[in-house]
Amino acid sequence: MITTRILHADIYTPLGSTAVRGENMASLWHLPDAEIEVTDKVITYIGAERTDAPKANFTIDAERRAVLPGFVDSHTHLVFGGYRPDEFMWRIAGDTYMEIMERGGGIVSTMKATREATPHDLYEKAKPYLQRMLQMGVTTVEAKSGYGLDKDAELKMLDTINLLNASNDRIDIVATYLGAHAVPPEWADCPDGYINLIINDILPIVKDKARFCDVFCEKGVFTPEQSRRLLQAAKDLGMGIKLHADEIVTTGGAELAAELGAVSADHLLHVSDEGIRALAKSQTIATLLPLTAFTLREEYAPARKMIDAGCAVALATDLNPGSCLSGSIPLMFALACIYMDMTTEEAITALTLNGAAALGLAERIGSLEVGKQGDMVILDSGNINMLPYYTAMNSVRTTIKGGIPVANNDPTSPKSPYIPRLTQI
Repeated sequence: MITTRILHADIYTPLGSTAVRGENMASLWHLPDAEIEVTDKVITYIGAERTDAPKANFTIDAERRAVLPGFVDSHTHLVFGGYRPDEFMWRIAGDTYMEIMERGGGIVSTMKATREATPHDLYEKAKPYLQRMLQMGVTTVEAKSGYGLDKDAELKMLDTINLLNASNDRIDIVATYLGAHAVPPEWADCPDGYINLIINDILPIVKDKARFCDVFCEKGVFTPEQSRRLLQAAKDLGMGIKLHADEIVTTGGAELAAELGAVSADHLLHVSDEGIRALAKSQTIATLLPLTAFTLREEYAPARKMIDAGCAVALATDLNPGSCLSGSIPLMFALACIYMDMTTEEAITALTLNGAAALGLAERIGSLEVGKQGDMVILDSGNINMLPYYTAMNSVRTTIKGGIPVANNDPTSPKSPYIPRLTQI
């Protein structure tokens, strides 16, 4: 039995085991100068500091800094082959997506590199991204497939994601199958046939390798009807479902997500008023990705309108090799507050409990409560408003997973910033 005590913690956390909606997203439980006890990875005590506490293996002095739940990045494309920096500059110069495709860019470019990559290549390429996530306070991350676009390459991606999760105890990785990320070239003339292939030949295999099935429901990609067929088949196999919805144009993706009971609808830059109302009435979480809007120079998703309507909003980075090669939690947090009119408290809820709910994990992570996993971050300051105010700079001092520090950014530490400092009793 391993016990850790975090002392002098200035706790800020949402509460509950389901997503927080609407105006309640701004309500955080605040407990100053508190103690948190974690035993065998689970929180066993939160409250005033005890003088008669049982002996612990380790103590961590938070020094009255803000302590939050570990961050949950609930939408990434963490595993991929190749890079597309030239395409990034073409886009900045004004090329349209179709022009980029004609020059050999787009998802098909990553598809070719991913199909050619070995599992070892994919694994080694993803590891540094995970380390950077830890430094920024991420303790749970979702990783999608979707750059293989055939059975073998998609299975290779999912196996890599699951191996990354199994081979570390510092960050939990949730696998999502996104075979319907684009229509592969060999199926360009028959996207319905590709959907049939996924339903009949691939889903029965990946249902044991991925927690969720996702689809890019978008003009020029997959129609709402094709998306409905695929997601219903995934549901019938017991998988959770997600949608890339209303990113480029309004397609009714948000409404479809609500209708099917999807755990989340993601992007939503062009969500309709009807879509917002449908999400507000459903249990589907609106996962917003401001870094992608930033890099694409698109208008941001209407977070303020969604929260005011009663939606449950989550925030995620959308780290990917095409539209958003960034996993920057600090920049994402600042964009959410500065350009999407979210308060600091709402953004914290979106990045913790609601992110956990967007992965079906809110009963286990996402808030600091007895019985939940001891995942948390200690900030540099006791003031949570430093998160957006210290703009695009990392305010996380220590990342803690199951009660054990897994990343330490303390600039005064004589040890490596990646080695936790523990005081053994």
